[in-house]
Amino acid sequence: MTEPSPQPVDDHSGQPHEADRLRDILRSPGYVKILVYSALIGVPVSLIAFWFLVGLHELQHTLWADLPHHLGWDTAPWWWPLPLLLIAGVLVGLIATRLTGGGGHIPAGGLHAGATSPATLPGVVLAAAASLPLGAVLGPEAPLIALGGGLALLFRRLTRIPGTPQTTALLGAAGAAAAIAAIFGNPLIAAVLLIEVSGIGGPQLFAVMLPALLSSGIGDLIFTGFGHWTGLETGSLNVTLPAPLPRLDPADVLWTILIALAVAVLLHPVMAAGRRVAAFVSGGVLPRTVLCALGAAACAALYALITGRTPADVALSGQAALGELAADPQAWAVGALIAVLVLKSVAYALCLGSLRGGAIFPAVFLGAAAGVLLAPLPGLGAVPAMAAGMAASTAAVMRLPVSSVVLVVLLLGSSAMIPIAILAAVISFATTELLPTGTRLPAAPHTKEQAADAGGPQAAGAP
Repeated sequence: MTEPSPQPVDDHSGQPHEADRLRDILRSPGYVKILVYSALIGVPVSLIAFWFLVGLHELQHTLWADLPHHLGWDTAPWWWPLPLLLIAGVLVGLIATRLTGGGGHIPAGGLHAGATSPATLPGVVLAAAASLPLGAVLGPEAPLIALGGGLALLFRRLTRIPGTPQTTALLGAAGAAAAIAAIFGNPLIAAVLLIEVSGIGGPQLFAVMLPALLSSGIGDLIFTGFGHWTGLETGSLNVTLPAPLPRLDPADVLWTILIALAVAVLLHPVMAAGRRVAAFVSGGVLPRTVLCALGAAACAALYALITGRTPADVALSGQAALGELAADPQAWAVGALIAVLVLKSVAYALCLGSLRGGAIFPAVFLGAAAGVLLAPLPGLGAVPAMAAGMAASTAAVMRLPVSSVVLVVLLLGSSAMIPIAILAAVISFATTELLPTGTRLPAAPHTKEQAADAGGPQAAGAP
């Protein structure tokens, strides 16, 4: 009988090579089964996510465009957000107090990629439907992550795949990625976002990643600058786009540093206020949720009265307003930009702590509005200003610098702004991390269903 061949070991540590470990994992039958299941689960999850988003969009369009038009207004009148967000506050308050899972996690706590119990899905869907179309200053990404992860675990139960902690984490992430790719329209941002949200590697990942990210951005600036200034070429792997792309100047880089610092410092109290609102709401969920929702509605109504524009600029996620802002920034007066930044920030903080949804979309809009407002600064272009503002605001809110860069580049549809986005995201992220954290949200207790989905009794005892 021949002896088994010795396992290759690392020359320095005596441990198996990382490549050999990875190869063993990929060859294991259990992991292959997970890959096959992940590929299959993407189909129903994506279809359900698609119709979920279609339903939210159609309901929002009916409430904010069709209904005012049928009643004789070209746009929603200034008082329109008041009854809608009153209804939203009542419904979310009832869902949070009476349904399993409280309608999903509080947006002020950030994104979560952990396992979502299928028992909480009705509350997540209903709370999102009660918040987002009726005017909550939140986006759909957090409910989508919960929906995708919960559906993956539900289908896992139906197929009777063993519920170990490993399969729960992998399948939950796969389902969440399939759902989140639907809203951003790109699988790359879904994968990068969930890698950062899941916290793989812990703080050490960010400690290693930030210098590498910053260095790559500076290196790209140097190469871009020298190629532009000298006219020399080094040769690179690239794809030439037919449309002319904006070129970065030294002034764009200098202003980016200041914009990133300013956006991080200004958004930090907004997020802290959202956590304080969440703590306030926990003392009396139904009445205080209604009160906060009405506060957000008052911000939108005041904005419409001051500027003469639609209150939807302040209410809602900002997705539609972002497209209008990017297409015609000159249509926004300086006073309107200042008003939307101030009042949407206040409404954003109120919704973060009371209603249900995600924090990304409003942050992107606020960053873009700040960029448009600052674009007239000497030597600063409109596109670099928007790129810097969006990357800085997204990194400050999400605390996910790589995802922020990828998201902004995909939104702009051009790689020319990658150095600006990297510089703004890294500076904003580092600044936000160095600022005091303030109020922390209490950890939500795990239900028995969540403990079972997490893989056993140990999860049930987690705080």
